[in-house]
Amino acid sequence: MTPASERAPGLLERPLERLLGKRTATALAKLDLHTGWDLLDYLPKRYETWGQLSSLDQLVADEEVTVQVQVIHAQVRRTMSGRPPAILQALVTDGLMEMEVVMFGAHYQLSNYAHQLQPDTTAIFAGKTKFRGGRLQLTGAKFQVLDELSETERQALMARPIPIYRASEALPSWRLAKAVRMVLDQLRDTDVPEFVPKKILARRRLLGLLEAYRQVHGPADSSQWVRARSRLRYNQALLTQVALASHRADVLAREHAIAWPVPKAGSLRSQIDAHLPFELTTSQMQVGEQIAQDLNKTVPMQRLLQGDVGAGKTVVALRAMAQVLGQGGQCALLAPTEVLAAQHVSSLKRLLSQVGPIGAAPGAKESKGAQGKGAQDSGLATLPGLEVDAADKIYLLTASMSMPAKRAVLAKLASGESAIVVGTHALLSDTVQLPGLGLVVIDEQHRFGVAQRNVLRERGSLDPSGARTTPHLLVMTATPIPRTVAMTVFGDLEISVLEGLPAGRTQVTTHLVPWERQAWVQALWRRAAQEIAGGGRVFVVCPSIDSETSDASLASVNDWAQRLAKEPELAGIAIGTLTGRMDGVEKENSLNSFIQGTTPLLVTTTVVEVGVDVSDATMMVILDAERFGLSQLHQLRGRVGRADKPAICMAVTGAQVGSPAFHRLKAFASTTNGFELAEADLRLRSEGDVLGSSQSGRKRNLDLLQVTDSEHVKVIEQARQDAWQIVKADPQLEQAPALAQVLARRLDEDSQAFLEKS
Repeated sequence: MTPASERAPGLLERPLERLLGKRTATALAKLDLHTGWDLLDYLPKRYETWGQLSSLDQLVADEEVTVQVQVIHAQVRRTMSGRPPAILQALVTDGLMEMEVVMFGAHYQLSNYAHQLQPDTTAIFAGKTKFRGGRLQLTGAKFQVLDELSETERQALMARPIPIYRASEALPSWRLAKAVRMVLDQLRDTDVPEFVPKKILARRRLLGLLEAYRQVHGPADSSQWVRARSRLRYNQALLTQVALASHRADVLAREHAIAWPVPKAGSLRSQIDAHLPFELTTSQMQVGEQIAQDLNKTVPMQRLLQGDVGAGKTVVALRAMAQVLGQGGQCALLAPTEVLAAQHVSSLKRLLSQVGPIGAAPGAKESKGAQGKGAQDSGLATLPGLEVDAADKIYLLTASMSMPAKRAVLAKLASGESAIVVGTHALLSDTVQLPGLGLVVIDEQHRFGVAQRNVLRERGSLDPSGARTTPHLLVMTATPIPRTVAMTVFGDLEISVLEGLPAGRTQVTTHLVPWERQAWVQALWRRAAQEIAGGGRVFVVCPSIDSETSDASLASVNDWAQRLAKEPELAGIAIGTLTGRMDGVEKENSLNSFIQGTTPLLVTTTVVEVGVDVSDATMMVILDAERFGLSQLHQLRGRVGRADKPAICMAVTGAQVGSPAFHRLKAFASTTNGFELAEADLRLRSEGDVLGSSQSGRKRNLDLLQVTDSEHVKVIEQARQDAWQIVKADPQLEQAPALAQVLARRLDEDSQAFLEKS
């Protein structure tokens, strides 16, 4: 793409000071609007019309209404506080009833309004109704005097939408509209080059770009702005998808990986399959085959693996790592917490301990492997040294490990020994050398930034020629991502979804418990004692560690561990604690005590949110549940019901009925389906800045696209298809300079960095 700095600036790339004058440009700069393009892309947030006229006797309180009335009188007075400076009060009538109209503002402005609103003047008023002192009142009103307009002009006024912009005190909406019109009036077709191919415009029945801008900012009727926004919405979807597709094409062109052949009979993977204590689901087998085929290519795999809590992603990842490990390669599994990393090591060792010794397969033929170590036709490599237990090829690397233990692991990894290393952010240190790295697995992808993930991708192994390769990448998440978000945020990744749960998993019953119902809260601890008496384990999750160092109103681990120790219903039950402040040994000991039943009730923070697998855990109590997001709540609930025993989750909350927090908790209790919750979460939180660093909240660059809207979803899908066709035919966009220029202009430095590092 040609950098914007190397092109001659067009009219719309000029500073607004040159287009509109210094005074207006200074005011617009406070809204972060600096060029003509900025102003054109600053779209109206809504449109108002004078609408259907109402009779005064039809009005009710708290409604936006439009009425045609006659003025009885209007007067202006200054306010005592001076904030606002003045108030206009007008009395109007429809001939049968009277109503007061109230407007606030500067004295000179309101005086001008009062001059227009002479007695007996006919006008249209629009505003919000209120009843004050038993009298009907219209506030926040705008008006249009009709006496001097013809009937045709009146009808046109009633039909024409009024664009309303996000404004400031210094720059009201009407001034913004005027500024936009001034820029639009200066434009010619050549100033707004069309960047969407003509064939696509025709196929999608889209407006031309300049016409779309004219109609979105100055529509003659509602159909015009609807169609104009449809075109601009498609623009946003297409630009995002082209950016992702271009990046993916660039990766394919300049990066290559070692191909790890699909395992055959007798391979390490097949041995793992034969010794699994459970049967793989159909979905696990299908996804596993997708990944196996990806690993057998010289194009670096970039795959996102989604699966609900408990769907069995770990075993899918193990089978993928076995494909590399069994042929002499190294694998790295990056986990967000030490607790989760330790859990992964324990799970992987447990699964591999059944396999036993691995080494040279008797009578197997050797062929030159990726590193010349003798990968075999069977897919099981001759590993360095004597035969070893598969479980002994799993290493843990965390920041809390002792230095001697760290050095021992680092030395083994640096030697190129085939191994699986599981670690936290310690894996990202420059001291970690992985010369045989063939596969990187990222668990709980939302806990890591793109740059962090990229550190490991840059440590690929050497191929037979000595050239640096890019390791294959498998990104996993148990936080389901709505399909539409996945198409945008992870548009350059292949996406696999694990459906359903493995056999033996139970559904978890969820209940909301208001703090104010103390009898219900008390019953929680009675139920907890019953679960423990039946051999179960109980989690109690708090949003803080210590009330002295955080909001004292929040439930804290230290306070509630002491309170529950005194709870009569829990007499004789040992209580443990687990927090992120503990060192690695303390965490491990605490979790082991919980698993073994020494402390069958564990008061903890969200440190157990991901990856903690305790098969006997049957009850989850979440205190101050309104303090957690939906994905967090779902992850916490996923810590129970991991065996065939019935499980229950109790969310204790002080959320007010009708509040956003209450609606979030109702959604949580209504379903255990993570993908349904993800959609609900999306509706509640919005989609985030898809190409930038913000992945939640209302700041976003897709301001016309709502991925919760089914019609908008269709637009994203269409744009995705079109983008891949464009990029496939012209990877560098050499034949589409206008499109390349728009991408250069639209994608800010943060977004570019996101794409370059993803």
